[in-house]
Amino acid sequence: MKQTNVLIVGVGGQGTLLASRVLGRAALMCGNDVKISEVHGMSQRGGSVITYVKYGSKVYSPLIDPGCADYILAFELLEAYRALPYLNASAGRIIASSQRIDPMSVITGSASYPDDIVQKIGPSRITLLNALDLAKKAGNVKSVNSVLLGAFAKHSEIPFEIWTEALSQTVPQKTKDVNLSAFMAGFMESNPIS
Repeated sequence: MKQTNVLIVGVGGQGTLLASRVLGRAALMCGNDVKISEVHGMSQRGGSVITYVKYGSKVYSPLIDPGCADYILAFELLEAYRALPYLNASAGRIIASSQRIDPMSVITGSASYPDDIVQKIGPSRITLLNALDLAKKAGNVKSVNSVLLGAFAKHSEIPFEIWTEALSQTVPQKTKDVNLSAFMAGFMESNPIS
């Protein structure tokens, strides 16, 4: 099994850590060696959260070096742009929510939120979804993480049934149905924002 490097980025409270646990469990259920490293930062104050997930036949370190991420799952658009140096320049892919959460520097007026992030990333390298809207339709805005995992599942070698089982085993049981609906919405989304 080849090694797959996934960087999950977002803002505190968006469910990035739960997403990394679902991904890690799904990869483990397929017989992979899995390493996960979480960097919380100022997560409780809306700051950046980064999680490294690596899986394959043998993984020696949980950290992903710049230029080595096969995928970046971004829960917020500016976080996708901030994580761009980690993306494999030749074959990496970003799967991102179009959601915008202003950082403190934008809120205080000391900086402005860039308007051309998708162009700066390169439209051919990013799949942009209105994950917040899909999560709302599934029944809970907090299921954005499951929407993005569903979109990522299309690109992964992990079987669909493993994904749904890992999700069912990892999320709180009272939210299982909503998260499965959100996962399916992300997986079936045929009209990503271009």
